[in-house]
Order: sequence, then structure tokens, then C-alpha cells
Amino acid sequence: MTTRVLVVGGGGREHALAWGLARSAAVDEIVSAPGNPGMAELGECRPVDPTDPAAVARLADEVDAELVVVGPEEPLAAGVVDAVVASGRAAFGPPAAAARLEGSKAWMKEVVTAAGVPTARYGAFTERAAAYAFLDTLRDLYVVKTDGLAAGKGVLVTESLAEARAAVDAYLSGEAFGDAGRRCVLEEGISGPELSVFVLCDGRDAVPFAAAQDHKRAFDGDAGPNTGGMGAYSPVPFADDSLLDEVMEKMVRPTLSEMRNRDAEFRGVLFCGLMLTADGLKLLEFNVRFGDPECQVLVPRLASDLYAHCRESAAGRIETAVRMRDDAAVAVALASEGYPPAPVRRGDVIEGLDAARRVPRAVVFHSGTRRDDGAVVTHGGRVLTVAATGPDLGAARSRVYEAAACISWPGMHYRRDIAARALT
Repeated sequence: MTTRVLVVGGGGREHALAWGLARSAAVDEIVSAPGNPGMAELGECRPVDPTDPAAVARLADEVDAELVVVGPEEPLAAGVVDAVVASGRAAFGPPAAAARLEGSKAWMKEVVTAAGVPTARYGAFTERAAAYAFLDTLRDLYVVKTDGLAAGKGVLVTESLAEARAAVDAYLSGEAFGDAGRRCVLEEGISGPELSVFVLCDGRDAVPFAAAQDHKRAFDGDAGPNTGGMGAYSPVPFADDSLLDEVMEKMVRPTLSEMRNRDAEFRGVLFCGLMLTADGLKLLEFNVRFGDPECQVLVPRLASDLYAHCRESAAGRIETAVRMRDDAAVAVALASEGYPPAPVRRGDVIEGLDAARRVPRAVVFHSGTRRDDGAVVTHGGRVLTVAATGPDLGAARSRVYEAAACISWPGMHYRRDIAARALT
């Protein structure tokens, strides 16, 4: 009997998930919807809208998928998992009711506040005057977020009250992010090292998966605007077992209990965005899927079976222990000219992919690419994520930059300081 897995999505995170699932001895075939040129090397790609629950469920039936793994937040919020489960198939990821934890930042803050989770003071607003009044109660650092999904770009952190007010105007008017920003969430700014902790959930309980650290700013030295993520590394030196225990007991389990009270049982992976402040660990946000580019360093480090973890989470009973290799991993995003906020050009031929893959223990994950007359060309902001593993962070970092240096197209740029701070 052929075990077929359908991976929903077409970014670097989904390429990494498909790559990891293909390495499982239990998986015979990978189908991706819609996939990308890199995922096409692992199996068939189908041109299905990933945010159309009925279309994804029909495709799962057509290919007889044993498991559907949903990567991005948009299909989860749209109810793809609900549709697949209703058709009688297993799906990895939360149903729409639980995906609201990321789909509405205001609702997320309401849930975690009710659960007693340490987090920044906040307010949610649809009117400018009330939002301005709340901003006037803050000092030094202002955080403005869209309530709805904005592809990881709907967050402004600024020391300028005038800039925060301008962002409120742009969000509430719909000018910046359309309907996603017509309700905005304002938070007091907090400071300290950031950390991403990923947790597998089965509806009843949760187990830690691993920790990683993302680099959000566009340029070296954490300069420039926020992006979807310009690189990541794992493990994180200060994320020891005691810290993970604190995350589980103070943040994850209280939130899951509160979610059950609200008829929003959570299965899948919970992404805990954290900050280690002078007052202790605080929650920045919950996301309901693996991070991108964090997934590109976590999956290569995974020693246990990714398919088993996803299948057990979907079935509501996690039994296989999560095991990570002692190796370190570093990932670097290669971006197009003009990103962020958006590339000013597309269609440039990408050179050097084969040479990059020949670097020992390096892998290239596709995000914003497409095929044009046989060539792989740029088709997005973050085009590729190059990842590499090594016995320590220094070795992994050397390898990833060796591989990144093999690749080129006009206007390509990437950060050259990913994981540098962790080494010092």
C-alpha cells in the first residue's frame, strides 16, 4: 500500500516540510499543492488554490492522501483542515476555530490574558481617537499590529510616537493592509533577546519540538524594516531545558486549556514567539504553524520521524519522542532587489543552484521561484533559503555562507550576520 502525503503550500517552509517528510521510511510519495520548482523535485505538484478548503479536500481524495500537512497560516484560517477532516482524512494543523489564535491578534491577546500568560499590555482599536489615546499612555517604544493576517509584515516597532500614529492611520484606513488592518492592536514595547519555541500539540497536551532564533530586520546589524525573516539558527544557546519547561508550564498549557474552554481544541504545531525581558520571559505572539525560515533549520536537525510526529498530532495522540540531532543549523534567506516591502523585478535567471547543493550538508529551499523555459527564475521577495548543518554553529554558518555565495541573480541581497551574535 502506497503512503502518500499531500503538502499544502508553496513556500520555503513547505519545501522544508516536504523534504523532511520525503526522508521518512514510512512515506512513499509526496504531492504538493501548489508547490514550487524545488518541491517538484520531490514529487508531483498540483495547481490548486491552497486557501480553497473544498478544492484541497477534493485533491486529497483524488491522490488518496494518507495525511495532509498544511504549511501556511492562510489555509489554516480558511478552514482547510476542517474540510479535509470532514472528508474522512487526517490533516496536520489546527481547525479554523483554533487557527484564530493567529488569524486575530486581538483574540490571541484576549485568550492569553484570560489564561494568565505573561505578555505585553495591549489594546485593540477600530477608531483613531481611542488608538491615539492608548499610544499616549505608552513610553519609549510603540508596537502597532494588524489584527488580521498580513503575511508576517503587519507589525511596526518604533520609538517615534508620530510614526506609530501614522501607522495607525494607514492601518485603520485600509491603506496599508486592507481589511487585515482595519482593526489594529497596540502594545507597549518590551525589549530583550527574542526566541521562537515550537511545540507539537495533539488536542490534549503538547511536547516541545525545538527552539530557533529568527532575524526579522532586512539588513546586517538588525537595520532596516521588518521582513518575513532573513535567516535563522538552531539550537539557541540560552534556550535550555529549564527555559523550555517554563514555556510549557506558564504559556503553552494554560493557553491550550483556555482554548479548550472556548471550543477551540488545538492540534498541530504552536509557534511561541517570546522575549526574554528584564522582568522575565514574556509572550510576543502565538502562530499556528512552523515559522519561515525557522522550519528550514529545525527540519534538517530532526533525528526522529517528521511523518510520525505529524500523523500522531493529527490523530490526537503524540507517542513518538521528538529527537533533535546534536548538530547546529543555520539558514539564510536570499532576497530580490527591492525586498522589503516588495521586489521591484521578477523573472531573473538564478545561477549556481547546483553548485550550492554540492556544498557538504547544505540544502536549498525554494520560496519565490518559478520555471521559465526550463530555467529557475525569481518570482517573489524572499526567493530562496539556503540552510546548512554542522557539528556546531560556527561550522554550520561557514557552510551556509559558502553555499549562498554560489548563487546569484541581478539585485540579489542577503544578510551576512545570521547567527553571528550567538557565536559571541
